[in-house]
Amino acid sequence: MNNIAILEGLLFVVGEDGLTLEQIKDVLEIDEEESKQLLKDLRARYEEDDRGLRIDFLGNRFKLTTKFEHKEYYQKLIENPNTNTLSQAALEVLAIIAYNEPITRIKVDEIRGVSSAQLVRKLVAKGFIKEVGRSDLPGKPIIYETTSEFLDYFGLPNIEALPDMSKFVEETQEDKTEETDLYHSKYKEEVSSEA
Repeated sequence: MNNIAILEGLLFVVGEDGLTLEQIKDVLEIDEEESKQLLKDLRARYEEDDRGLRIDFLGNRFKLTTKFEHKEYYQKLIENPNTNTLSQAALEVLAIIAYNEPITRIKVDEIRGVSSAQLVRKLVAKGFIKEVGRSDLPGKPIIYETTSEFLDYFGLPNIEALPDMSKFVEETQEDKTEETDLYHSKYKEEVSSEA
């Protein structure tokens, strides 16, 4: 197997969380020197002009990041009205943050059941959410809240103007009760006709 390709994939998968040297050693089952050499080789490849990414050492972790010299193009993409639509997943993350703010990305991940790192970055870049501090939890995760741009985009005067979620929760529970009742009544009918 090609360890340098595996390392590249690992860095992509972990996203903003990054990897420690220890994690690289453990996952690839190699020693520290070989881990350092792999990182050095991969970093050298990313330093070429025909690559748009690089590897940075931030917060004691190695992370894939974009090249600073391409920043103006990333800004154009974010500001382009054609790219300002939000995916269903992004809307889901935004709703979780709006209804539970202030909240950490880890809590958002727990609620969704999948990683939201990429979507949180996208929402920060679009200006819909912002960092407002750090939690006292281990690792001091970042706390997020919605912004005035979020309110403007959705035409809300303030965060309290969000629709009441209890209404949606009640409707969902009623729908589930109806489904359960239909199942049970059908099951009972079949059992009684067999008897």
